[in-house]
Amino acid sequence: MTGLLFNFAGIYIYLTLFTEYDLITAINYAFQDRFLGGLIAIGASANFIPFFVYLKKDKIYRARGVLVFTIIMAFVILGLKIHEFYAL
Repeated sequence: MTGLLFNFAGIYIYLTLFTEYDLITAINYAFQDRFLGGLIAIGASANFIPFFVYLKKDKIYRARGVLVFTIIMAFVILGLKIHEFYAL
């Protein structure tokens, strides 16, 4: 759950800092411009924060959960890239 929250927070922070669109419009444009995978990857980079905090506090299973969610996001990005490749 923490991985999901930090991923969305990372996406939201990136979009508010670097675009003038609202969240839904920016995500739609990212999908149309084939940048949604990159946007998810940028958001997933925020998962470093809870991962290392959980490791520092010796909460290994929670850190593992954040890592598993990040790996799932990598497979989602892979699926998006395959979809983009075959949509040409």
